[in-house]
Amino acid sequence: MMKPLSSQAFAAVTRLFHSVSGIQLNESKQALVTGRLQRLATEAGESDVEAYVERLLRGGAPAQEMTRLIDRLTTNETYFFREPQHFNDLADRLPLVPPGSEFRVWSAASSSGEEAYSVAMLLSEQLSQAPWQVIGTDLSVSMVESARRGLYPMDRARMVPQAYLKRFCLKGQDAQAGQVLIDRTLRAKVRFDQANLMQPLPDWLPQFDVIFLRNVLIYFDNDAKADIVRRVLGRLKPEGVLYTGHAESLSNLGLPLRTLTTAVHTHA
Repeated sequence: MMKPLSSQAFAAVTRLFHSVSGIQLNESKQALVTGRLQRLATEAGESDVEAYVERLLRGGAPAQEMTRLIDRLTTNETYFFREPQHFNDLADRLPLVPPGSEFRVWSAASSSGEEAYSVAMLLSEQLSQAPWQVIGTDLSVSMVESARRGLYPMDRARMVPQAYLKRFCLKGQDAQAGQVLIDRTLRAKVRFDQANLMQPLPDWLPQFDVIFLRNVLIYFDNDAKADIVRRVLGRLKPEGVLYTGHAESLSNLGLPLRTLTTAVHTHA
């Protein structure tokens, strides 16, 4: 059995993680961080988690080990149609979309893809033959790969309307029993790629009508929050809409935003 992670090692590895990702993990996350580090250490053939952390800190681990660390510490379980008020709000806006123009939505912290696919289901249903595009980005490379596969535990689809389940999802059989697969046609219309919101955004990201930036800002201090939101707003069209998590406050950050309703914003 592995020894527990010391407070000193926890502080050191979270400082390293913050320097790379901008995400601040406080002491309330110590059990989660320790558990994931222990699994990483075991997978790396290291029997001592403290020795594994020391190797990371002094740069003695392979370069891909830092990628694995970021992947594990940023992985959050989510589900389809989370915070449904936003999807209802978006549905109310879709009839106002000008005909012929491509409607673009960005899931800026897409995790394993449930949010982006939820948006895609809604757009496919509501926009009929009108052109649309959904892009999902995440810091974690492994989450991007998982999103592209579109395979999920059935429990994560508990909020998907029955009509959408029938149209856009395939129920797993045999080895995939208890899972749901997003239909190939819908998967083909959603692009997933890696992006770090703490760094300049990729040039290939276009301007968007709607941006979902939900349940990620809670991990950052106020200065980093403000930087991220300003960066993201640079990709929001003048009349576009920004959705943030209901537990995330943007007040007192001096941002050029106008709040339309709870956790729904546009340019000031």
